[in-house]
Amino acid sequence: MPEQAEARFASDAYFLGPKSENSAWVRGEFQAILDHWFDWRRSLFTDDPEAISPQRRLSTEFLRERERLGQAVRILREKLCAEVPTFTPRYIGHMVSEVSLPALLGHFATLLHNPNNTSREVARVGGVIEDEAIAMLAEMVGYDPVQAQGHFTGGGTVANFEAVWRARYRMDHCLSLALHGYETRGESFNAFEAAHAGWDSFEAQRGGSGAIEAELRACSGVLGNPFDYAERLTAATGQPWRGPVLITPGNKHFSWRKAANVFGLGEEAFWNAPLDAEGRLDLDGLDGLIQRARNQGRPVLAIVSVAGTTEAGEIDPVDGVCDRLDALRREGIDIWHHVDGAYGGFFCSMLGGAAEACLEPGRVRALRAVARADSVTLDPHKLGYVPYACGAFLTREVRGYVASSFQAPYIDRAATNDKWACTLEGSRTASGAAATWLTGRSIRFGPDRFGDMLRSTIETRMAFQSAIAAAIPMAHFLPADSNILCFSLARPGEALLQSNRRTGEVFARLQADPAFSVSRTVLAAESYGALIASHVAGWGGPCDSDQLVLLRCVFMNPFWSNAEVERALLPAFIETLQAHLGV
Repeated sequence: MPEQAEARFASDAYFLGPKSENSAWVRGEFQAILDHWFDWRRSLFTDDPEAISPQRRLSTEFLRERERLGQAVRILREKLCAEVPTFTPRYIGHMVSEVSLPALLGHFATLLHNPNNTSREVARVGGVIEDEAIAMLAEMVGYDPVQAQGHFTGGGTVANFEAVWRARYRMDHCLSLALHGYETRGESFNAFEAAHAGWDSFEAQRGGSGAIEAELRACSGVLGNPFDYAERLTAATGQPWRGPVLITPGNKHFSWRKAANVFGLGEEAFWNAPLDAEGRLDLDGLDGLIQRARNQGRPVLAIVSVAGTTEAGEIDPVDGVCDRLDALRREGIDIWHHVDGAYGGFFCSMLGGAAEACLEPGRVRALRAVARADSVTLDPHKLGYVPYACGAFLTREVRGYVASSFQAPYIDRAATNDKWACTLEGSRTASGAAATWLTGRSIRFGPDRFGDMLRSTIETRMAFQSAIAAAIPMAHFLPADSNILCFSLARPGEALLQSNRRTGEVFARLQADPAFSVSRTVLAAESYGALIASHVAGWGGPCDSDQLVLLRCVFMNPFWSNAEVERALLPAFIETLQAHLGV
């Protein structure tokens, strides 16, 4: 008896479609949302008078102003027709694609009510939806949804800032306790060891010291005068205090450099861990940086690993980082570990089912290890198929979520569920949380549903790579962990400089051609030296440039899994690429 074909998730039911194929159903759902909103408003305070009477709505002045608005809307509609059509499978340029219907409907319905998740006083429902959506995401990445904490942000940049804020909060508490012991009781002070005590050790030591909150605040580097604090730590350590360092891999997102600047660390304290020949964080190089910080008596504010880099979608060996940090914890050194999964964090939805089979085993281990990190960034507005702007920050446990608290006299302090006091952003829309919530409630973030949809995007990348390799022998590909394909164009023995020139010229021609949208990325030898050398060795040419120029294709669109779409558009892409290459 023939083996039954594997059932695949019907993702096309959850998207409008490039030709608006599901428009009839979607129109009905949008109308139902509007009708429900209209009826809800009418049902409240029925004895109140109408603010806009029938006579007013028929007046000349009123109709003239409404026509003015209608005309402006029509102009806007026409302007938006020139916007980049990121919904089509032909768009494979950047990390944006078709928005899913549950996300769009959830976003729209909540937008009409306009809750501000700064406080339950103005978002009774929005706040609850956020908590439930965060629990869904926590479960997806492997956190215990009961213990995990988090909130939605304006994007991955702010979520990464949230991680630095909390890591600094914990470090500052540990250092303040040690400094208090040194200044009041003459206890020995080792800045590196003290800063990495962790919450368990901090609580135990604080109980034994009898230090009260006011005394610790007086020893805080965050709350006190930073120049005075530096002098006190210099006295305690016997060497000039140079502050903590932030260790990120060379493939990090630009937001980490922003974080170092915003939190006053300075460029010198922004340490890049080297990358291996496949563009992922090099574990031995990370070990060297941790030891260097230890030798210099400089605490490590946080170590960042990346699950889905911006350039090529690489997934760092998160499991290897966790193993090394676990070994340090056994020595009493607890360093904060944050996973920047703004792009690739949603690949965790593939784990535990058939979908994970298209991932290399090392990447499966890395994604499983996200659950061991202290915190993680996700961007639902990328691989969550949620409208902009929607990021999320999660911590594994409650203690990891605490941060500096601020007071606002006009908000009820008794509302303990409110997150306004411990989020970098004040006002926060509930629409992103609702979009994610409705996605989780309908599609569900499991391997046989959402994970299977992401699996199809990786399979599309594989299909494109095979087709390009067969048709264009001069195409040379970067190692690929996910659904991003990067390749250069070089003849055997050709210099890198010449390859870069050709690849750049082909990109310029593709940009001018509306048939397909691709992107370009440029890797610098400063971070990607080993990868560039390995890549150029593939065609045996001299490495005469400190940059590698690549064509970059991001296969997020779910309709590439449609066999008819692939049969029509994949050959068309190959023909377009060949035409601009002149072969």
